[in-house]
Amino acid sequence: MLWPMFFLVLAFCGITVLGVLAVRVGLEVRRLARAVGDGCERLAVAADELERAAAPLAARAGRAAER
Repeated sequence: MLWPMFFLVLAFCGITVLGVLAVRVGLEVRRLARAVGDGCERLAVAADELERAAAPLAARAGRAAER
C-alpha cells in the first residue's frame, strides 16, 4: 500500500509543477503580447513622422524633375 500512495503523491506533485509552469508561461505570453503591441504603436508613430518629414522632400524632387 505504501508504493501506490507514493506514486500517487509523486503524480500529484508532477501535475502541480506543470500547472505552475503553465501559469508562468501564460503570464509571460501576456507580457510579450503587451510589448509587441507597444512596439507596433511606436512603429506606426515613427512611420507617420517619416511620412511627414519626406513629403517636402518629395515635392522638391518632383519640381526638380520637371525642370
